[in-house]
Order: sequence, then structure tokens, then C-alpha cells
Amino acid sequence: MMAFLKNCWYLAAWDHEIQASAILARKILDQPIAFYRDEAGAVVALHDRCPHRFAPLSKGKLEGGAVHCGYHGLGFASTGKCIVNPHGPIGNNLSVPSYPTKEKYRGIWIWMGDPVLAEGTEPPCLPFFEDIVDSAYSNGYLRGEAHYMLFVDNVLDLTHTDYLHPDTLGGGSYTRTRATVTEHDKGMSLHWHCWNEVPQPIQRMNGLTAERVDSWTEIEWSAPSIMTIRNGAVPAGTPVDEGKSFLVAHIMTPETEASTHYFFAATRDFARDDAEVNSKIAANRAKIFSLEDLPMIEAQQARMKGQEFWSLKPALLRSDEGAVRVRRRLDEMIRMEAEAAAR
Repeated sequence: MMAFLKNCWYLAAWDHEIQASAILARKILDQPIAFYRDEAGAVVALHDRCPHRFAPLSKGKLEGGAVHCGYHGLGFASTGKCIVNPHGPIGNNLSVPSYPTKEKYRGIWIWMGDPVLAEGTEPPCLPFFEDIVDSAYSNGYLRGEAHYMLFVDNVLDLTHTDYLHPDTLGGGSYTRTRATVTEHDKGMSLHWHCWNEVPQPIQRMNGLTAERVDSWTEIEWSAPSIMTIRNGAVPAGTPVDEGKSFLVAHIMTPETEASTHYFFAATRDFARDDAEVNSKIAANRAKIFSLEDLPMIEAQQARMKGQEFWSLKPALLRSDEGAVRVRRRLDEMIRMEAEAAAR
């Protein structure tokens, strides 16, 4: 059975996905969860299985801030405690697990581990999405039939863009430039600084007309699978602070051992009030992710036939340094968490 890091915050949904009058069913770390908003608008997350006959609570209805099973009418409060039993007394066995949640950075976060350890902790810091105007912000969601770490690998080794995305993000600069990888307390940093390079096609699309450019791409990873990318470009020899920058978050939440919730969000430091530019950039990004990255990663998973990554003895390249170091660090965190739980 696949091990997941549990004592951490996972992005479960964008805030707009959980409405006041509906229940969202979503599987997180192979556990079915029913999300809804109580009467005060706070997000509730309950195990999506009635303890009576195991019907999904997400197929029930909301009433008075509680969810009522659609099969036999049992009602459960936000704590998971049964508060309505139309058939008799409420026994101690009529309850379901509830999970801590936080609404932050336009997202709904869930803690799947020990709820006591969630107290006083916050989701990974993404403040640049908190107060940004809508005309300079976009987000999206994809569900992928592949292990979440294959999606993480894809972001951490950007040399793939030179081959998988030749008409947009390609050009060869990532392959010709070795990333600088730095490990620190909060996670991992990967930097590509590509000087005097041929512009990427997408840089041309965004109005950069110079024949040679200086570009930067800086990735920050935090456990288990939250990554932010800041990148931009200027005509070669121009001070980088005169350039335009994009900031994109890639957040992978495991659904099962072989499927992933892929959340992404983006903003920029220019044309913030231009909704048309925002829509164009968002459409290009969604197209790249859904029509190029996703099919390739799902094909990888299919070829692996359910086998564990390291058991296949991957032939590693120099460009794999960041992804490999992240995998090893996360493996160690999961191992240490499991040992602590066993004590």
C-alpha cells in the first residue's frame, strides 16, 4: 500500500468549488471526503461514508448545518457526531470522522493526519494569491490518472518543455542551462538563469521582440507537493528588474495511489487590470497542461503498470537532480512520520 505524508495541509478544492447549498465529494489520500459549508459559511469535511449501511453522505442533503444521509435519514453535525436518528436512540457508534480544514489563498485545505497536530499550523504560504485583483488571477483544476509524484517530477525538471512544448515553452534554453538546486528548512529551491538565449515561443507571444534574451525561472518546493514558479525575461543585457514576471503555483494532491488532483493558479506583475490579457494567458496555460503534460504523465503511469518508481531503477540524468532530491526528502519525511506513529 502506498504511503502518504499525512500530517500536513493538502489543497482539497478551490473556494468556489464548495457552494453553500451543495456537497462536494472528493477522494483525498484514498479516503472519501464530503465537503460542504455550514450555516456560517465555514467549510466542513466529513468522511463520506455513513456508519449505518455505508452509503455516501455526499448523496444526502444539507439541513440546519448538518448533512443527512440520503439512504435512511441519519443526520451528522460538523464534528461528525450523529444528531438525528429517525429510527431510535443515538448510539456511540453513530459518528463519522471529521477533518480540520482551512480556507486560505482562495483554496480549501484539509489535514488528513492527527488533528491535534494541525492546531496552530498554517497551509504553505501563498500570499501573492490572497489580495490580487481578479483581472490578474486565474486558477484551474485537472484530474490525472497518475501518481502525484510524476506530476511533481514534471514541474521540477523543466528540460521537458524543450521537447513536449516546442511551440510554447520550448527553445532549448532549459536543456542548455544547468539548474541550481538548494535544499533548505522549508523545502527546495531550483533556479534556471538562462543568459543570452534564444527566446521561447511564448515569450514572443507575450511581446518580447529581442533576438536574444536573459530569462529566469525560480521554483520553490514545499512538502508534500506544493510548487511555485516565478519566471520572466528581458532583452539580453537589460537589468532583470525591468522585466515582466509571472508567478504560477502547481499543487498536487493525491487522490489515490494512481490518480491526482492537479490544482494550478497564476498571477503576474504587469497588465494587472487587463482582463483580456488575463484570459488569453489562462487559456494558453490550461491548454498546455491539459493537452500536453497530462496525456504524457498518464502514459508514463500506464507504462509503469503500477510498479513503484524506484523499483524500476530509472536511468537518471543530470537534469533529474531537483526531482530526485525532492523525492528522497519526501520519502524520508514519510518514513519518519510512520516511525513516530508506531511508537
